[in-house]
Amino acid sequence: MSQYQRILVALDLTENSDEVVRRARGLSTQHDVRITMAHVVEPLALAYGGDIPLDMTDVQEQIQKQAESRLKEIAKKHDIPDYECRVLIGQPEAEIRALSQELNTDLIVVGCHSRAGLSMLFGSTANSMINGAPCDVLAIRVSD
Repeated sequence: MSQYQRILVALDLTENSDEVVRRARGLSTQHDVRITMAHVVEPLALAYGGDIPLDMTDVQEQIQKQAESRLKEIAKKHDIPDYECRVLIGQPEAEIRALSQELNTDLIVVGCHSRAGLSMLFGSTANSMINGAPCDVLAIRVSD
């Protein structure tokens, strides 16, 4: 029996997402672990500093719907039920940590890109997960 019973897989929905889920799913099939997949959509107001004088509600809703569709597509490929898919709105690191606490997860699985130079010093979502998560974090190295 695995020490991990509940895994949260945080995805950016890029082409590397399948590899991250495949690796997490490998733990699941070996040890009967429950997997939840999540993606966080950042509010457009945060991304653009609120300087856009337009109502971005429709665009935000469309981005969220596309994320939900893509997440369910990935879930279907890996035999993960739709009810284990979550699309959240907010700052990725904070939302993933909060969801991990809500679900009482034992492990967060996140993809990480190799970083060098200044980008390594200033961090990434994966780095923030490692440093602030309420549980263990498995960072899967994916190609850039």
